[in-house]
Amino acid sequence: MAAIGSLVFCTDCGNLLPVSKGNVKNMLHCECCGADNRDTASKTTVTRSKPSDFPSLLRQKLSIVQSVERHKVQTEATATETCRECGRSEVRYSAVQLRSADEGSTIFYTCECGHKWNTNN
Repeated sequence: MAAIGSLVFCTDCGNLLPVSKGNVKNMLHCECCGADNRDTASKTTVTRSKPSDFPSLLRQKLSIVQSVERHKVQTEATATETCRECGRSEVRYSAVQLRSADEGSTIFYTCECGHKWNTNN
């Protein structure tokens, strides 16, 4: 039987054996050829890597700490929705998740005339 990492293979037919129990005394039965194989995957292999092991231009641009200036965040967009007060056809809106995650968000509309309303999606 051969072991590659935590995968254990039958020595007779090369079939992948059931999941290792991590005990050398444990026998793993091959369902393909019927052979019994000793569990050799009991050794634990630990690997460690760091970001510099896999260099990329995108990773180099990232920073652990990212700061965003609140006044520069765009939270509103425009929509083709008719204002009930003045009849204007384009209004600003923002979506906020006020209810649980499996329910729709609440859309807040604001017209240039000052009228505000909301709908639940």
